[in-house]
Amino acid sequence: MSTELKTKKTKAVKKEENATIQLRIRVRAYENKILDASVKQIIDTALRYDAKIVGPIPLPTEIKKYTVNRASFVFKNAREQFEIRIHKRVIDILNPNPKTIEALTNLSLPSGVDIDVKMM
Repeated sequence: MSTELKTKKTKAVKKEENATIQLRIRVRAYENKILDASVKQIIDTALRYDAKIVGPIPLPTEIKKYTVNRASFVFKNAREQFEIRIHKRVIDILNPNPKTIEALTNLSLPSGVDIDVKMM
């Protein structure tokens, strides 16, 4: 009975030791060229400080479609359709040191790029 408890405790301790800090960065933009340029800038900054990087992983493009009447009153069958595409990427940075985090927070990216950073 005591050996079973010891093995459970050692497994729990090993799991805590293997737990690593991870930054998950989600980048979103309407234009894929601007998005790829900003992702490249983030990766270059992280590599400069010797961080391990997983990604960029492309996520499915979110498409929002809008249908609008061409005429305001008479022609109900005449319609136009517009769409907005939102491109997304995910970058994981494993075991970032404080210099890496500071460099990423001071990074200036082009307008129209939305960034979400989570620590896991």
